[in-house]
Amino acid sequence: MQPAGLRFLDWLEASSLADHIRQSLWLYPALEIVHITGITILVGAAFMFDLRLLGFAKSLPVSGLANHLLPWSRRGLWLIIPSGILLFSTNARALGADPTFWLKMSLLFIAGINIIIFHRLIYKSASELPQSGEVRFPAKISAIVSVLLWIAIIACGRLLAY
Repeated sequence: MQPAGLRFLDWLEASSLADHIRQSLWLYPALEIVHITGITILVGAAFMFDLRLLGFAKSLPVSGLANHLLPWSRRGLWLIIPSGILLFSTNARALGADPTFWLKMSLLFIAGINIIIFHRLIYKSASELPQSGEVRFPAKISAIVSVLLWIAIIACGRLLAY
């Protein structure tokens, strides 16, 4: 008898939706495009914000950038999560056994913790962010962690494709 996790992965991969995505000439590539577009939006906005925290473009107000860029990161998530789940469903068993996939998921979890730490402990609201000049040292550490995590997450995603 298979463990419940493997049964679930087999069920997911054998679902009619996953089969339809695999069989469709355009649906799988369209989901990949949506997923990559979401990654571009999320990570692009996050990188620009992180670079400002690290001292680049000091003339731009940190709070203004936060108010403009961070909602775009959230919008990117609205594209990434459903498309990622659908893409996963087409090859659930193999991905569920792939250490690179689990590394990517672990790094995403750590990135989420980094975001929570930044928004709950370092700067609780955009109004606390400095208008100009230097940011707190912990914010810089969070920005470095963010950049490194997103690079590693993207690398894992590309490695999964090959």
